[in-house]
Amino acid sequence: MYSIVAVCTGNICRSPMAEFALRRAFEAAGLAELVRIDSAGVSDEELGNPVDPRAGDLLRREGLDASRHAAQVFDPVRFDDRDLVLALDVVHWRRLRALAPDGSAAAKVRLLREFDPAVEELGPDDLGIYDPWYGGPEDFETTYGLIAAAVPGVVRAVARELGPDRGSAQDAAQDAGRA
Repeated sequence: MYSIVAVCTGNICRSPMAEFALRRAFEAAGLAELVRIDSAGVSDEELGNPVDPRAGDLLRREGLDASRHAAQVFDPVRFDDRDLVLALDVVHWRRLRALAPDGSAAAKVRLLREFDPAVEELGPDDLGIYDPWYGGPEDFETTYGLIAAAVPGVVRAVARELGPDRGSAQDAAQDAGRA
């Protein structure tokens, strides 16, 4: 089982938009049974709290149900059983790499937008997704759009890692459109 954790844009993970967008895309690609996805934040200040209502509204409009989501904290122990740690913002990308116990664990940490072909020429400092927490619903829409643009690239990359016989999954990822 390939395992991914999406580390949310803010310190807390009450906006698990990447987790749910990725789940839907892996389902569309026929890889849901081979890939486990969850999300976490880097702070415990909202531990156990439900999805932010603005993120929940957006996800419902997208046909995704996050009503059972509870915020959790990224524990460095997760490096042992995760194949990919997706940071949504640059600060968390750096923090997660610093938390990694060794170089192979640090190599698992990637910025989500690294998988968006439209921004492949940008360096890490320009690939962060801002935290919509202090904004309005339109900020959540913007954040979701940035997430959705990268999701097919994540699915293609994971399909390649799962093996050459996953080519049809790569095609399905491309066809999944907006996460």
